[in-house]
Amino acid sequence: MTTTTWLRDETPYTHDVFRFLRTGDEDRHQTARVTADGAAWLASAASGDLGAALARWETRPESPAVLPCGTVFDVVSVDPVFGRRMLDRLWEEGPGSGPVAAHRGRMLLFAAPGTSQRLPALLDWEEWGDAVPRPLCHGTGDAVTVPPLVPGGSGSGPRWLVAPDTRSPWLPGPEVMLWACVRAARMVSAADVRVSIFAPAAQDANVYDVSRRR
Repeated sequence: MTTTTWLRDETPYTHDVFRFLRTGDEDRHQTARVTADGAAWLASAASGDLGAALARWETRPESPAVLPCGTVFDVVSVDPVFGRRMLDRLWEEGPGSGPVAAHRGRMLLFAAPGTSQRLPALLDWEEWGDAVPRPLCHGTGDAVTVPPLVPGGSGSGPRWLVAPDTRSPWLPGPEVMLWACVRAARMVSAADVRVSIFAPAAQDANVYDVSRRR
């Protein structure tokens, strides 16, 4: 299991948005809340002037932003139900995850740069690859919408499930993402072959997922 050391940079914050976000640092259980260090990491992905990106967020911290992939992070976009199973495996049996967001019915897992190129090939070689709902991988040349730094009043729009909280977050690489995909696929397969003493549900019956949520 990989151990991540969370190191804080004591450099004074120069933007008001950082001082506002820093108030959330005291409660580390607020996993869906971006910290000042997390905001600095996200802004480092912005192409062009870092200061300009921070200034925009200072003006509108409740607005989503579009950031390029491939340099600071890649993003693996998966079906939300399958993605939740991946997260369960990563946190219960693996090294944990990097930042995770939800947007437009997809789960966005932030991964190490280069993952978008390598993961599809690894899935093609893996015997369980056909059982994995094909992820959408975003890397160099792509951009993704990231949730706002400060949650807005509306329940719609992108939101953080695991928000960035350090300037150097650990990000899973392609091998770790493959491991999580395969473990999640095996969990689904095991559930499908369970022997039930009950009659099959009607085709038009409502089915609810009552598995444990993190």
